[in-house]
Formats: sequence, C-alpha cells, structure tokens
Amino acid sequence: MNAQELSQYLADAPPAVVRLEIAKHFKALTDKQKRYAHFISRASLAGNRISPPEAESIYDFIIAVNKSAAGDWKALAQKAGVDEEGLTAFLNYSAQFLGNSGNYKSFGDSKFLPRCDESVFAALAATSPEAEKHYKATNGAIFSADKPGLLHLGFTEDGHTTTYYPDSPDITKEEIAAVSKWMEDKGLLPENTRLQKTKDGVYELLIASAKTSIPSNGGDIGKDTEFVVEKGPLEGKTIKLVYGDYAKEMKAIAAFTKQAAENAENETQEKMHLAYTDSFDGGSLLSFKDSQRHWIRDQGPMVECNIGFIETYRDPAGVRGEWEGFAAVVNLERTRAFGELVRSAPDLIPLLPWSKDFEKDKFLSPDFTSLEILTFCGSGIPAGINIPNYDDIRQQEGFKNVSLGNILSAKAPNEKAPFVSDADLDLFQKYRDAAFEVQVGLHELTGHGCGKLLQETAPGVFNFDHENPPVSPLTGKPVTTWYKPGQTWGSVFGGLAGAYEECRAELVAMHLSCEFKALKIFGFGDGTVDIDGEAGDVLYAAYLNMARAGLTSVEFWDPKSQKWGQPHCQARFAILKCFLEAGDDFCKLEYKNDDLSDLIIKLDRSKILTSGRKAVAEFLQKIHIYKATADVENGAKFFTDMSSVGLEYWGTKVRDVVLKNKQPRKVFVQPNTYLDEATGKVELKEYEASPEGMIQSWADREEA
Repeated sequence: MNAQELSQYLADAPPAVVRLEIAKHFKALTDKQKRYAHFISRASLAGNRISPPEAESIYDFIIAVNKSAAGDWKALAQKAGVDEEGLTAFLNYSAQFLGNSGNYKSFGDSKFLPRCDESVFAALAATSPEAEKHYKATNGAIFSADKPGLLHLGFTEDGHTTTYYPDSPDITKEEIAAVSKWMEDKGLLPENTRLQKTKDGVYELLIASAKTSIPSNGGDIGKDTEFVVEKGPLEGKTIKLVYGDYAKEMKAIAAFTKQAAENAENETQEKMHLAYTDSFDGGSLLSFKDSQRHWIRDQGPMVECNIGFIETYRDPAGVRGEWEGFAAVVNLERTRAFGELVRSAPDLIPLLPWSKDFEKDKFLSPDFTSLEILTFCGSGIPAGINIPNYDDIRQQEGFKNVSLGNILSAKAPNEKAPFVSDADLDLFQKYRDAAFEVQVGLHELTGHGCGKLLQETAPGVFNFDHENPPVSPLTGKPVTTWYKPGQTWGSVFGGLAGAYEECRAELVAMHLSCEFKALKIFGFGDGTVDIDGEAGDVLYAAYLNMARAGLTSVEFWDPKSQKWGQPHCQARFAILKCFLEAGDDFCKLEYKNDDLSDLIIKLDRSKILTSGRKAVAEFLQKIHIYKATADVENGAKFFTDMSSVGLEYWGTKVRDVVLKNKQPRKVFVQPNTYLDEATGKVELKEYEASPEGMIQSWADREEA
C-alpha cells in the first residue's frame, strides 16, 4: 500500500472532541431518578469490553499510560523522551479510539492508525511495567497495515476481520448463512450470539450470558445444547450452544440492571429491568424481547434508556448485534414538538406513495422524546433512534422514537461545509441544524415507523387477504411474494438490510419534509406552501444537506474491495444519485477543474416540490414495495444498482477530492456519575473537551 492510500487510514489530527452538555438536565432529577440513571449508566458501560477485534488490549494500554502520566502529560513525554508532536499523536489517537470504542471507525468500519512512528508508543509504554505489559499484548495491532483487507471489518472469507466469527479463519459465508437458516427454523434469535467453527468442524454458537452453562430451566429453544443438522448444506454437521460468552461483563451488567430495577419509578420500569437482568444472566433473547415490550409501555419517563445487543450493522451478515446502552434525561420543552409530530403522523403517512394495503392497519402512536444523553456506550452515538428492531413487536405492539438533543446541538470548533457554494453557505449554516432535526424526526417516526410487512405469520395464517392479494403499484399485478413463517425482514435481506432500511427512512423524511404542515410542527412557517419563506429555507437546507451527505459518503466506499463500509453512507449516496437522475437540472455537480478541486453541489430550490419530490417518490415506492413483499431478488438488485460507485468517476476522481476535504467526525466526552452509598445521592463529574479530558473520563470509569 503506497503512502497516499495509507494516508486515508491515519487518525484525525486533531479529532473533533466535543463535550456532552447534560449538567442542568441531570440536576433537575430527583435523587431516586439520579440513582436510576446511575445504575443504567453503569450497566451500559460495563459492556464496553464487548468490543471489536484488537480493541481490549489497546484500551488497557491507553488507560495504563494515563495512569503513568498522573495528570502531567508533558512530564511523562519528557520521561519517555517523546517530543510534543509524538505526544500529540498519541493523545489524538487515544481520543479517537475511545470515541469509537475501538480502532475501527464506528462510521465506516475502517481501521485508523497513529500519525507517528511505533517508537513513540513503545517509549510511552516503557514508562510503567503495566503499560508495557498491555502494549506487548496488542501484538503490533495498533500500527499493522501490511494486509489491506484487515483494515476493514467484514467476512474473513473476503480477507477482512470481525469479532462475530472468532478463531474461525476458514468459515465461509455459505456456512454462516446455513447456520442462520437453522437458527431461524429452530426459533433461536441471533443478536447476542457469535459463531465459531472448531477445528473438528463443529459450529459453536457462543451465547452472551453471565451463566456459563445452560440455565436449569432451559434456554430459548429448550434444554438441549447439541444438535445434528438434518437438512441443507450442513446436513450431518453438529451445532452446539455454548453459554458464557463475555461472562464477566454480562455478570456485572446483570447486577447493575437489577439495581436499576430497585430504583425504578414504576412497575413497568421495574419489570423492564428485571427482564434485562434475566436476559443478561441466562442469555435469553425471549426475555430481552419482554424487556422491549415493557420499554414501549414506559411512556413519558424522565429518565430514558435502552440496553443490549441492538443494532446489527457491524456484523457482515447483518444479524448479530453490537453492544449498546444509554441513559438519558428527557428534555420536556423539545419533546412537546415531537409529541405534535406523533399526533400528526396518521395524517402524514397516507401521503406516502403506496396504498393502505402496504401500510400498517393502524399507526401505533409511539412515545417520541427529545433526550439529553448522560451516557452512551457503543461504537458511535446516533442523532436519533427508533427501536425495538423486532418486526413482530413493531408491527403488533409498537415502538419508541428518541431524538438525541445534545448530540444534534453539539458543535465542534471551526466546522466547515465543503462542496456548498458561496451563494448557499450562509443559508446552509443558518438552517442546517434545524433541517437536520426535522429530518431526524421524520426519519425515525414516519420512516422507520411506517409500512407493513406482508406475512404468513404461521402456516396458512396471513396478515393480508391471501385469496385476493394486494396489487403492486410497480407491476399492476397481485403480489406473489411475502414473508414465510419464521422469516424476518433482516433474515431475508441479510447484510443489505441495514443500508436498505436507512435509505427507505431517509427517503420518507425527504418526501414528507415537502409537506409544509410538517415543517410548521417544528416552528417553521404557518403550514402554507411557501418555498421562498423560512420554511422553504429549512426545506432547501434539508435537501442540500442530503445531497452533500451523499457526496461525502464516498469516503466510506473502499476501492480495494469495491464495497461500502457504512450503511447510512450507502443509503445517502443512493439518494444523491436519485437527485442527480431526477432530470430537469434539479441537481448537478459543477466544476471547471479537471481534478474537481472546485466541485460544488448545485441544487435548484424552485424544483424541490416538482422534479425533486417526484424522483424521491419513485425511488421510495420501489424500495418500500420490495421490502413489504419480501421481494429480495428485485429489491437487492435495484438498491445495489442505485448505490453502486464504480472505480473511474465516483470511486477515484470524486472520492479523491472528498478525501482531501474530509472533516473529522465528532467524538464525545461524556460525564461520570458517582453514588454516595451512605446518603443515596449521586454526583455528576464532567470533563474538558480535549483528548486529555476524554482519556481521563474513561480512566475514572475503570476505577469507579
């Protein structure tokens, strides 16, 4: 790999370190609410070591070097014989590592490397025996870049690395899919599992649990732990259930969720955390699903949370979950706007480009709150969340939406906006945050919250008129495909499901943001169509922001493997192509220089409500109907074509100029909470927005 190629993997210099502002919201809680938040926070953070490959020893090394520094980094550098540039490189790398819970970017799944020689880290490690021990344990992982495939997370069969298929270098995608099919047939959910293929050819499903053997009353599919596959590609092979994956972490998590239950404000919260405890102790995802049912019913809490193996983006197969947990305080003022959006959703959803046959029979009005994050443990913090991800719960019982206010409002110093023209820059900077809040609200509530999956829920039992199937707007003929018993959206669409669904939700937001009554809910305009007024400014900023996000997304497309490393980016790039292909000069990329160094996005504001919206509606209708009808063959082909990059133009010329203008992604310094056992009071400790502050916050968590 040449120096130019390697440069795209270097750590941000400096990273955009931002402090999460939470103090005034936390202060407003009662003592009991603070204790409740404290234990949820501790439970979330106890899962931090459930991390990507290579991460744990690097984490321990960073914490040990911080201990050696004892608050005086300059003195440590002098002791180690490291100059200021070397020390800065270490601090910047460490902040980015801690902000991503590992040395692979949460947004892109590509590895990042320090901007210094290995000798700098070795010298800092030599300042204490503990640091040196952990540095040796990294086994060169911090700097290794000799195998380009290992710079990306993915299937080992494709030359990548992953934590989900440990010690299984020869396991194939076909074998992984076959085990997934076996699990689907058995009714065993995959989110808290990893899959290991032994040297003897046995497939071990590692189940995250505090217990290291199957619970005495059995697991989710009974008391057996060893099975012989009866049919399919693995016929005759053995699959074993192995309990106790991450046992130490799961034991600590279960203890904290039990304490959260003891400090709950109501019976629903108590039942939720006891279900969490049962799940984390014994590995039951059926118990976890119960926790999510209680969570949905916990309407309007002052302290909000969710915790577990939630999102499946990082598993290359798209079915196994990443550890994630958060504790947050509700912002009542901002929540009022989202409440109005929820009340308006039944009027907005019918405006989407499909008939009621492809929509839920009844919109299950969810709780939609604006949160101020206290603690978020995971590889990255989103701007909004719509969960649970279980189709049966979402379709029949509902879901919840949250918008993360102090993430949306967090500002890095000197944020730039490449590819926005000078003529648009002032308007874009003024309304970008407002437009993004509108987009997040519509994306989470109406995007992820809309749509019906046509299902055969049990043999011979359908959630639609099977004798007279609905007519597809794409073919004009009755649909011929649907979800079979045991199938889920994720199991059918596999690794493509994450990007596909994010694209669908983003398109819903783009479509409905053209409704001026939706913009009014967020405080812009009076609900009448006025593309030249302030509501029009927000709409224009939203479309411009989406086009720019699609353009900058090519950073996360890998020319070597010609694959996407980030689902949201794949989705946004497809939407940019939709804008560009809308015709009527709606959206163009303009430049005069051969190297595209003067590239800007030209988007015609006057055509958003005509050519732009029409293109969005046509794209949205297709991917929605394909999803609703389990038509993975046509859906996957269409979406893959729309999000294809190619090497010549997008993958080289455009990507090169995007990389030259790339901005560091924010990493967040989070506070810590401390419980005084004698008084029952909880104190909040905040840290400065700097790499040193980031490192100290995590060092303090280790000692708490």
